[in-house]
Amino acid sequence: MKRIALVLLVALVASAFSAFGLAETEKPFAGTELTVYNWFDYIDLQVLDIFEEETGIHINYANFEENEDMYTRLAAGAGEYDVIIPSEYMIERLIREDRLEPLDHANIPNMENVIPALLDASYDPGNTYSVPYMWGTLGILYNADMVEEPVTSWDALFDERYAGKIYMMDSMRDSIGIVLKKLGYSMNSTSEEELQEAGELLLKQRDDGLIAGYILDTAKDKMASNEAVMAVMYNGDAMYAIKDNPSLVYVIPEEGSNVWVDAMCIPKGSAHKEAAELFIDFMCRPDIAKMNVDEIRYSPLIRQVVEGLSEEELASTAMNPSEEELARCEYYHDISDVAWMYDDVWMDVTF
Repeated sequence: MKRIALVLLVALVASAFSAFGLAETEKPFAGTELTVYNWFDYIDLQVLDIFEEETGIHINYANFEENEDMYTRLAAGAGEYDVIIPSEYMIERLIREDRLEPLDHANIPNMENVIPALLDASYDPGNTYSVPYMWGTLGILYNADMVEEPVTSWDALFDERYAGKIYMMDSMRDSIGIVLKKLGYSMNSTSEEELQEAGELLLKQRDDGLIAGYILDTAKDKMASNEAVMAVMYNGDAMYAIKDNPSLVYVIPEEGSNVWVDAMCIPKGSAHKEAAELFIDFMCRPDIAKMNVDEIRYSPLIRQVVEGLSEEELASTAMNPSEEELARCEYYHDISDVAWMYDDVWMDVTF
């Protein structure tokens, strides 16, 4: 009897370990902790819960407001982060400085769902280091009930009729970039003369009392509550505000603007590269991508989500800009070699 009991006990233990082993095979990274570093208000937080439940991986979620802030923190401790989501020009810089891990695309099969037009871009040929997460444009959100005529140009930001009711972006690259575009220059200008001209125009705008301030995430709420006439804004924030206030209109000015891509990367020094690739793959899954688009309202880049857009969304400049509008836009590129010129302009304007 003792022998039979012992055999049964061994069998039960073996069975338990077999079941445990199966679970471990299904969740090979269970118990791992990943730190994801993303923009504020840029994900449906429920997807993190789903990922944790499906994989057994715990997510430490951290936020930044600007690419430059992210870069500073990354430079101070790259090993702290496993997945980061910078913009295209910052990815270009991080690649040049050898701060990113090359991706194993075999671990990211859902990458095939990304719209081909947004792959193999100049900032990362072959997507060796990045997988696109969201894309969109920079424009003006204005209240049609509070302007005398439709806004079509960056000139509206310098119109004295709206003094004190205009919000600019608390973002060096964007605020300088749109003024460069207004003046007919590239948003990637490296000309000291062109940047000085842009700086002088920003100073005049400030000193003439035209702007209510330089802000970022709160702009959408101020526009939704009719606290301002217009604000420089990313398209997703504009969609968020329009949902709450139908008098708001988003426009890509006729002079052109920035078209951007934020993409998922793994910093050099991450101790959990394969688990990080699993997270990137998860974020490219159509059902998860749709949850994120529905929550943050930026332009989708997963094919199945695009195919499911409504007629109203397809007709929206904020969600689905036309080819003509996009033809007037440009990507930002890495200008770190002349960053001191941008810094000088921005310091003069904001201090």
